[in-house]
Amino acid sequence: MGQKTGLKKGALLLSASLVLSTVLGACSTDKAGSGSGATAGSGSTDQITIMLPNFEAENPPDNSPVIQKLEELTKMDVNLQWVPSSSYEDKFNITLASGKLPDVMVVLGKSPSFINAARTGAFWELGPYLKDYPNLSQMNEIITNNASIDGKTYGIYRARALGRNGVTIRKDWLEKLGLEEPKTIDEFYNVLKAFTKDDPDGNGKDDTYGLVASKFTGPWDNMQIWFGAPNKWGDDGNGGLMPAHETPEYMEALKFFRQIYSEGLVNKDFAVMDATKLPDPFVNGQAGVMVDVADNAQRMDQKILEKDPSATGHVDVLQAMEGPKGLRDMPTSGYSGMIAISKSSVKTEEDLKKVLGFLDQLNEPELQALLGNGLEGKQYEKKEDYVIPTTDKLALRDVQGLNQILMFIPEDKTLRVQQTPVREKVAQVQKANEEIVIANPGEPLISDVYAQKGPQLDNIINDARIKFIVGQIDEKGFQDAVALWKSSGGDDYVKEVNELYAALK
Repeated sequence: MGQKTGLKKGALLLSASLVLSTVLGACSTDKAGSGSGATAGSGSTDQITIMLPNFEAENPPDNSPVIQKLEELTKMDVNLQWVPSSSYEDKFNITLASGKLPDVMVVLGKSPSFINAARTGAFWELGPYLKDYPNLSQMNEIITNNASIDGKTYGIYRARALGRNGVTIRKDWLEKLGLEEPKTIDEFYNVLKAFTKDDPDGNGKDDTYGLVASKFTGPWDNMQIWFGAPNKWGDDGNGGLMPAHETPEYMEALKFFRQIYSEGLVNKDFAVMDATKLPDPFVNGQAGVMVDVADNAQRMDQKILEKDPSATGHVDVLQAMEGPKGLRDMPTSGYSGMIAISKSSVKTEEDLKKVLGFLDQLNEPELQALLGNGLEGKQYEKKEDYVIPTTDKLALRDVQGLNQILMFIPEDKTLRVQQTPVREKVAQVQKANEEIVIANPGEPLISDVYAQKGPQLDNIINDARIKFIVGQIDEKGFQDAVALWKSSGGDDYVKEVNELYAALK
């Protein structure tokens, strides 16, 4: 939650809309820096409240020099309402239900609650206004469409690489065991087994395993694509769509997951492990493989080097494993959530334009660098064309999490660190992935059934998947769960999606 002091605490006691409208209305001078006809500030300090998730253990303090610089550049009093990432969706839903929304909210995805809120008028429809802002007017049309609801834009997307996923692997373990980097699912299995059984760290102890996973479903979704399963929705053979979990390829993937679990090749506690703990076993030398975003490799490389500066060349990153249908990978939607503006707090069109001016300004190179890199001399030092981040954890705390309000429109303009071999490889993998990603044909479709029953339906399949992997149910048990999914609204969901899909053709 917000931790502002003095003036900011006082501001939080007032209605955000009253504060924003009153202060903005009193301003008369255009703020420098935006270059937009509708600037976020107008000469004096304005106020804005932003709710956002934090994936780190600590929030930046109120007196963070980075936040102070942000306020100086934007001439906005920025109140950040931090929420732990693990409880963000719950807090998001509670906030929506309360009707007391901050001015701006980070939305992690098109959840049923967000879709309902957007349709019932909780957020501004931004499409008609974006053309008036130098950066926001350059939003990618495809990504904007992917992030839309009923073809309308209820948030500024946070851009991400389309082919972002990859396999982070302990290169030193491969070399220790004399293994080649895996390229197929069979080779992948052999590496997981060797990392578990053959003492890859050479300490003479049975204390390693192959794959580290958590309760985050993304890695399992990703690996299913390797086996030929569709990306959420696939061709039903009759010109329509069917859910991935009803395909035989999905079951083949589940059988593989069950096998590696039963053989101890993946951590036994994955179903309850918090996603924030995922890097720990990899960095601590317990696990040798992570299937997640490829850029995790550079973060793992950095963390390992922080522990042992001599541990260079320990991390590599690979593309997807080739399966029965060739080389396939799960793409992102080109965005990771979005930033929405509430209508209950930002009441007038005039105030909306000023908030949009603020968001537009956050995409300027100077602001992107500030929120992504911090301040020169504090969070990083310049070296030629690159920056060298500090290792001072207190200094890093001042900037961590602020990248959650970065949108990277029209592109990522943050400062680059000196390119290590791992960073160069990550860029190569993500670029190459663009040729093998499997699109989700249901991405633009907004289902009313899913908006009402999505979490319930998703939980049925996700719970059944975990139970199948850990051996609590067999294949019949999984099919029973699919039958429950159908009778709980899944049949209606499929019918509706196919009607929407047909209407797009």
